[in-house]
Amino acid sequence: MHLYKPACADIPSPKLGLPKSSESALKCRRHIAVTKPPPQAACWPVRPSGAAERKYLEKFLRVHGISLQETTRAETGMAYRNLGKSGLRVSCLGLGTWVTFGGQISDEVAERLMTIAYESGVNLFDTAEVYAAGKAEVILGSIIKKKGWRRSSLVITTKLYWGGKAETERGLSRKHIIEGLKGSLQRLQLEYVDVVFANRPDSNTPMEEIVRAMTHVINQGMAMYWGTSRWSAMEIMEAYSVARQFNMIPPVCEQAEYHLFQREKVEVQLPELYHKIGVGAMTWSPLACGIISGKYGNGVPESSRASLKCYQWLKERIVSEEGRKQQNKLKDLSPIAERLGCTLPQLAVGPEQMGTEEMLPDSHPSFTSVFIQQTCNKYLPCTAWCLRNEGVSSVLLGSSTPEQLIENLGAIQDHLFLAANSGLTTFPGEEVDWIWNCQPKANVANM
Repeated sequence: MHLYKPACADIPSPKLGLPKSSESALKCRRHIAVTKPPPQAACWPVRPSGAAERKYLEKFLRVHGISLQETTRAETGMAYRNLGKSGLRVSCLGLGTWVTFGGQISDEVAERLMTIAYESGVNLFDTAEVYAAGKAEVILGSIIKKKGWRRSSLVITTKLYWGGKAETERGLSRKHIIEGLKGSLQRLQLEYVDVVFANRPDSNTPMEEIVRAMTHVINQGMAMYWGTSRWSAMEIMEAYSVARQFNMIPPVCEQAEYHLFQREKVEVQLPELYHKIGVGAMTWSPLACGIISGKYGNGVPESSRASLKCYQWLKERIVSEEGRKQQNKLKDLSPIAERLGCTLPQLAVGPEQMGTEEMLPDSHPSFTSVFIQQTCNKYLPCTAWCLRNEGVSSVLLGSSTPEQLIENLGAIQDHLFLAANSGLTTFPGEEVDWIWNCQPKANVANM
């Protein structure tokens, strides 16, 4: 085998330059590169507004012989939001199973609650492996199977951290996340959950291991998304950074307690995460374990949550000096609720700033001008707390009776829709903050 060795004469000298033809072609390319106009910014697609998107959607459906009036949203009047900045649409109110399923209520009442919620447009149902030692998941799954609801119409979420007494049955290790989720799916009789939450942070497990395990269960089809619960903003940001660093899946949602007594995390810390990394909030306990409902004003009723043996901490909280102060403040809020034409629970749950495009099509039975004119003097907008924050995707309700659930669902239905369409959107927030004296410090400083 002979290798060609070029002679010195065959190698062009850099000082001699290129042939004229090559120089001309190079100049031509340079000229084109210089004179080529930059890409126009207008060429990039712009996301249409709500009204334009609705118009495009109606046109698309008309071609296929479908109408928006046939959707669950139009038939029930339920409002829906994206879960954080993800594309998953969840009902603004969800049904939680903490304390109630497998504990405070019977299986028959649980089935009735889920039926009322589902028929009212609620698609979000939340549970956890620790609720009633897994029995809550069993009841939830049995009802879904019995009802025969389409799995694609539901958003089922569960939470992992405490699955048993053994050392390896708790925490957020890769082992427990995978095994714990498999156990939850068996109890739920489902192939997957829509969102799996880390129920609390785990200082014993590296953040990279947690994120990798969550990414694994999503890639394996056991979950669609993952989120956090009771995590600090710093811990959520660390999880997001680790996910981006190693090309893994970041969390989309944080479950946080949010009510008139507990405001700082959702109103001060989470909005920044929502705007920067798209992590939304799924809030729970809007009535502060029933305190805001006013039922503990004259003591602890026998059928209440605080009367249960395993919830003595709640009873102690209610009868404490701080609890008595909160009850007195509730009495001061009653006149505001009466003036708005709603109850204290509705005042604590109902959305404040949701446009009609986001809420409901004009086909809702409440959306007639005659109805609005006849009732706008009777019902002022039942606008209130939890859903007024744009980063709050959904509020989880923990009702123990059908009557409670129907009342809370009414917080975003008839009263809210009437308010949105009659132009009555004023909420006495400053008055409530002054009476309650619970506005977060950061918000006070920015005023």
